[in-house]
Amino acid sequence: MEPGGLEWLLVPMQQLVSWAAAGAMVFGGVVPYIPQYRDIRRTQNAEGFSTYVCLVLLVANILRILFWFGRRFESPLLWQSIIMIITMLLMLKLCTEIRVSNELNVKRRSFAAADSKDEEIKAPPKRSYLDFDLNYFWHWSKFTDYVQCVLTFTGVTGYITYLWLDSSLFVEMLGFLAVFTEAMLGVPQLYRNYQNRSTEGMSIKMVLMWTSGDTFKTVYFILNQAPFQFSICGLLQVFVDIAILLQVYLYSHYPQKPVSHAAHPASTKAL
Repeated sequence: MEPGGLEWLLVPMQQLVSWAAAGAMVFGGVVPYIPQYRDIRRTQNAEGFSTYVCLVLLVANILRILFWFGRRFESPLLWQSIIMIITMLLMLKLCTEIRVSNELNVKRRSFAAADSKDEEIKAPPKRSYLDFDLNYFWHWSKFTDYVQCVLTFTGVTGYITYLWLDSSLFVEMLGFLAVFTEAMLGVPQLYRNYQNRSTEGMSIKMVLMWTSGDTFKTVYFILNQAPFQFSICGLLQVFVDIAILLQVYLYSHYPQKPVSHAAHPASTKAL
């Protein structure tokens, strides 16, 4: 059989592989959060998951979408950002509801203004002005506060991007900031594990999926000649994932101290 006779088979196969890779890029990023979401819902305990991970991914993917308007990269990477934003909002909603239901502190924190009705019932209102406190940033009592914060950030950065969209330097810096922020995804969890001297409550499946997914994503960036910012920060993200895996091994084989939240499931810490 002549080599050219195989083209009818090779071309569809190549197209199928290309579609599969694109589909993995779009939905692969959210797969690690499925077991984490199910574990949190089953145990009604969100302490093992840092909601700052959601903050990092929301910022990174909003900036990546804005970067797309200045430099059009592949559509699967754009859709990946949209799907990831929806996923992080769902994770935030679940974690906030569980944390507030377990929280003993009656003080309610909000992004914009104090909920006077809630405070009047449970405690005398202490503030009549904006209740934005850096000490309680990203630790609010209602999911709508997180949505307000995300919309505010999107509006401000979107307006700045619109003004500077003609500047190639700004666009390239925006792209680097987007993927570098995403590369820092595991840092909040890394620091949290270090503080607790434990990885209990964190889904190991999620970390393994993080590592395999980030490795695949980095290879995809390199092979498809994505903007150089994507490849560099993808490698950095893989290194952070490996560091978390090392923590899982060390803290499981060489426990540093007893984990207090197992004995007191109703207590909460700043995520």
